[in-house]
Amino acid sequence: MSTRFKPKFNIKKGDTVVVIAGDGKDLKKPRIVLEVIVDKGRVVVEGINIVKKHTKPSAQNTKGGIIQKEAPISISNVMLWDVKAGEATRIKRSREEGKLVRISKKSGEVIK
Repeated sequence: MSTRFKPKFNIKKGDTVVVIAGDGKDLKKPRIVLEVIVDKGRVVVEGINIVKKHTKPSAQNTKGGIIQKEAPISISNVMLWDVKAGEATRIKRSREEGKLVRISKKSGEVIK
């Protein structure tokens, strides 16, 4: 990603999204965004792109072993979930009372 301008994404931590591309593609199962990595244009989504990490025993983790965790996927592979319409939707931004709000294109509802 370019370092000159900070990109603006419509997806935030805690949003409900569906995966529209890749191995975890499922257009009818909404999932939660755990983290947004803005400078790399990636998101960590609950239950998607699970990787195994082998860890050595240490002072904090005396057993060691294999840990499963979610790895980031590209932000272009997810789409916001519209609860009212019950499907994925695009977003438009507008100002209401001086604040930018995200509005669903399918149902016209404000996304919190």
